[in-house]
Amino acid sequence: MSRIAAFVTLATLASSALLNAAQAQTKLPPETIQIGLSTDTISINSNFAGTALTIFGALDGADPLIQRQGRYDLVVVLEGPEVEQVVRRKARVFGMWVNTASASFDLAPLSYIAASTRDLKDITDKQSFSKLALGVNALKLDSNADKTAIAGEFADAFKKINGASGAYSESSGNVEFISQNLFRATLQLPASIPVGQHQARAYLFRNGTFIRESSAELAIVKSGTEQAIYRAAQDQSMWYGLASVAIAVVIGWLGNAVFRKG
Repeated sequence: MSRIAAFVTLATLASSALLNAAQAQTKLPPETIQIGLSTDTISINSNFAGTALTIFGALDGADPLIQRQGRYDLVVVLEGPEVEQVVRRKARVFGMWVNTASASFDLAPLSYIAASTRDLKDITDKQSFSKLALGVNALKLDSNADKTAIAGEFADAFKKINGASGAYSESSGNVEFISQNLFRATLQLPASIPVGQHQARAYLFRNGTFIRESSAELAIVKSGTEQAIYRAAQDQSMWYGLASVAIAVVIGWLGNAVFRKG
């Protein structure tokens, strides 16, 4: 073999090695996850006091060593329907409480319930959560407020209000591995859980690095008389409004007649 041929061969091998190294660096991690819900529909009525939702999942391609070290973490979130919501600030003016400022949030989730294998701060850093918009604190809310500081203040107030009602919540330890490859998450849904299509998501972390995401859908619907009234309000809003006014007038007239006789 001539020196030129040998040089070409070495150059080819070197290029191939560099290409393989680059492919290895860009190769996606082997772990994958899939989730399923204990039910895909929850029916609620006037006596609904909340319920527990169980989410099952499978982790495939896990590294046995990392698994034994407990370095896989999961964050599971159930996010409610997104609608425009308004937050108003009240202040005392001339002895009366009035609205002095407000901010609206486009496509803000009506509920946001999260559970994790351990405290979020122990799973990864704030930058990673911010990038994923994962967790109540990292949840991004787009506001029409002109100033960023004011928008942030209203966003914090919005999250605080929803946290007090149970619509926004986080819990650690409610996601656990029940075998080497299977995990289970338990989310406590409040009585005020909104009706509509909800999105369940599971985020997999390995040694603090986000790896994979899997999702499933959950429908929360009203049942019985509540469902009929809800559908009427949605599909026949004009007739529903007129009926509501008529009922209010009748009740007011009856109340007036009863008290007048008394």
